[in-house]
Amino acid sequence: MNTLIAYASRYGCTEKCAAILSEKLTGKVDLCNLKRVKDVDLSQYDKVIIGGPVYIGKIQKEVKEFCLKNLSVLKEKKIGLFICGMESGDRAEAQLNACFPQELLFHAAAREFFGGEFKFKKMNPMERFMIRMVSRMDESRSVLDTNKDVSNISEENINRFARLMNGV
Repeated sequence: MNTLIAYASRYGCTEKCAAILSEKLTGKVDLCNLKRVKDVDLSQYDKVIIGGPVYIGKIQKEVKEFCLKNLSVLKEKKIGLFICGMESGDRAEAQLNACFPQELLFHAAAREFFGGEFKFKKMNPMERFMIRMVSRMDESRSVLDTNKDVSNISEENINRFARLMNGV
């Protein structure tokens, strides 16, 4: 079986998660960065996994456009959907449900949030400022030191997702 992992990545976290996932899947796996590739021939794939980062509650536009453009074809494939971001639990679940078309969510064999990363050196000053402000407003988080990168990628969630897509 051939699997496509189609994703977009802003700072590299989603790309990193897609690569980790690709190593855990059976069969031939192709990675496709939707920021670089606009047209994908889905006919050669049995499974399609779609993932992207969430910023301010929205998935990256290339992911959204890919889903909408290929909706009818995707509904005929075994699909998996994932997001990357710093939320967890109910908040991450709500983001996942808000980021993809309902038809795909209903049809998906696997849906998961993989966690995220803050790579402060890759961010502009405004982005760092916004993250610092949000962390101050959210009492469940400590104020972030924007000089230190932060990662909460969940290997456990990636493994669970891979098992579902492998049919195990």
